[in-house]
Amino acid sequence: MSGPRVNSFFLGNSSGVNFSIIRSSVDEETGKLQLANCSSSERAGDWNLTVTPGMSTSKVTISLARNLQMCLPNGTDCCTTPLCVVETLQVLACHDSVLLAHLLIQAEIYANSSFTGNVSENVTIIPNQMFHPLGSCPCDLTAGACDVRCCCDLECTPDLKQLFSAQCFTGVFGGDVNPPFDQLCSSKSMEFTPDWFPILCVQSSLDNTPFLGYFYHGSTSAPRVPPFKIPLQTSPGRLFTGYRQGDPIITEENEYFTIPQQSMAGQCVVSAPVAYLQNFDVRCLTSLAAYQEGLPHYMRINSGAGDFIQQNVIYKTITDTGKFITQSQSLHTAEILCQDVTFAEDYTFIWRDENIEQINVTVFLGSLCDGELLAQRFTVKFLSLESTNATELFGNPGYQVGKPVRAANMNASDTSGSLNIWQPAGRGLCTSATYTPVLFGQDAFSGCILEVGINEDCSFLRGNVTEKLNSLILSTHIGKRGNSSYSDLNDWVKIIRLDPFHSDTNVSTGNLKGFCPDIPANLNIHIIFATVGAIRGIPQQEILAVQISYSTVTWQFQCGLSCENNISFLPITASVQFIEVPAQPPIPLTRFQINYTEFDCNRNDVCWPQLFYPLTGFYTGEPYSRCLAKGLVLVFLVVLAAITSNPWFSELW
Repeated sequence: MSGPRVNSFFLGNSSGVNFSIIRSSVDEETGKLQLANCSSSERAGDWNLTVTPGMSTSKVTISLARNLQMCLPNGTDCCTTPLCVVETLQVLACHDSVLLAHLLIQAEIYANSSFTGNVSENVTIIPNQMFHPLGSCPCDLTAGACDVRCCCDLECTPDLKQLFSAQCFTGVFGGDVNPPFDQLCSSKSMEFTPDWFPILCVQSSLDNTPFLGYFYHGSTSAPRVPPFKIPLQTSPGRLFTGYRQGDPIITEENEYFTIPQQSMAGQCVVSAPVAYLQNFDVRCLTSLAAYQEGLPHYMRINSGAGDFIQQNVIYKTITDTGKFITQSQSLHTAEILCQDVTFAEDYTFIWRDENIEQINVTVFLGSLCDGELLAQRFTVKFLSLESTNATELFGNPGYQVGKPVRAANMNASDTSGSLNIWQPAGRGLCTSATYTPVLFGQDAFSGCILEVGINEDCSFLRGNVTEKLNSLILSTHIGKRGNSSYSDLNDWVKIIRLDPFHSDTNVSTGNLKGFCPDIPANLNIHIIFATVGAIRGIPQQEILAVQISYSTVTWQFQCGLSCENNISFLPITASVQFIEVPAQPPIPLTRFQINYTEFDCNRNDVCWPQLFYPLTGFYTGEPYSRCLAKGLVLVFLVVLAAITSNPWFSELW
């Protein structure tokens, strides 16, 4: 170790295990370390040992408690040499005086090199070029000698200057580094002075010159780095001013808090930073050989206010593993190796303003064996402290893209409803599929596979498929806005249902089996919304109507090479489509706009109706009153320029 603190981990159950630290010395004759025993303590000299226990992993921290500053004259408790600490340490883990594990640490720590004394040096003071010219005599090119024709050269004696006083260099090169500029009212450099010059000339001293303005540096602002674009080679800084949406969450170790997430390519990234106020729900496929443990749950998180909060972890055991595990290959019973792993992790961040107030974690554990493929699930949800229940209202007040669509069942005593689509797991069967809510503004398509036998009754199959599709929509109304109230019926729109077509008879011709027409296998959800206004410049989107329809297919049993297998598969799907419509009907075109297309501003680059564009209703960049005021000022300047350009005005001036 090269620093005053180092961390390590003890794998296994730490209950009843005593940890201790000793300072080991090397025997000069044998060159070996002294034998360690279990009678040591958690402190050895300036070294301290702390242990943070966990469920299956314990964090062991070794720290040095002494001053690492270099000694000043007559100083004590400091480092006399640059290499301040050279020691060999041993960390022991014992149980009932039996040594379970030991860790050897070689410490070489150098003293801090920061200098706190006074520095006194002779430094050449260069004047600030923003206010003083750096070269007062540019023609002085030779040091220690007089430059011919350079009258500003201080090394030229008066006798020498008399030889070339009539041929001295002029202008800036000759030493006139601050000449009067053309815009001065007292300047006579211009041969022709326009009529408007007396009005627009500058009254200023020669100390304020545009030559010095060449060295002016304006204030600059560093651009904000977008989320997940922070260079990985730089260490993130501690956040003490609060998080902003999209900022990565920081741990106590000044590192990113990571949870496995899916990349744009669809692959799972194990060390993906968690962004503030960004929910996600991902699944990552892994096997027992490729399984990796994530960050330990005892790690504390920076709340954003400078302090650290501990995760509240609840462990649960999964008994039904069919939703997570897919059997990829069969092994003999004697060869199967199983291990307890994490099946799912559910994180809930309670936030307020720019800080994290609480973190609740639910970890689902289960047994994974060789030959099985595990679909791990990781979910992150941010809940406001003012509304920490599951029915948090989203919106301002309109819907926000990516937030769940609110649903209600007005025919039940409990009016809360749901509008979901499938989220298949494992083999993709409908029996093991879970649900995920429909998110506003995001079109979606999902489905699952239904097992159907060759002797399946067509009427029963239609009813079974319809029942599974209707289980996705346990509601009668959809909220118009993200903050719709259950007590106000005007905040909801009724779902328009187009029932599927059902045949009156069960198609069966003779002994014909495995053939059923008009199966409602596709559920179509159409959500019509519009932008109805804006609050503080944020567009407010509102749902106007919701329609549900079904598409039918003809199912036929697939035999393949033989019909020995009596089970076939029927895929059923659900699709969600968001359709945006204008909040008001568009203004119909006039006969003039229809007949004379050259005046159509949407078809031509040159548009006469928009000649005074800032003063028309087409311009929405700023309020109309401000545009009108600027227009009047512009008209005044044009009239003033026309008046001052007349000859009689120049004579009067």
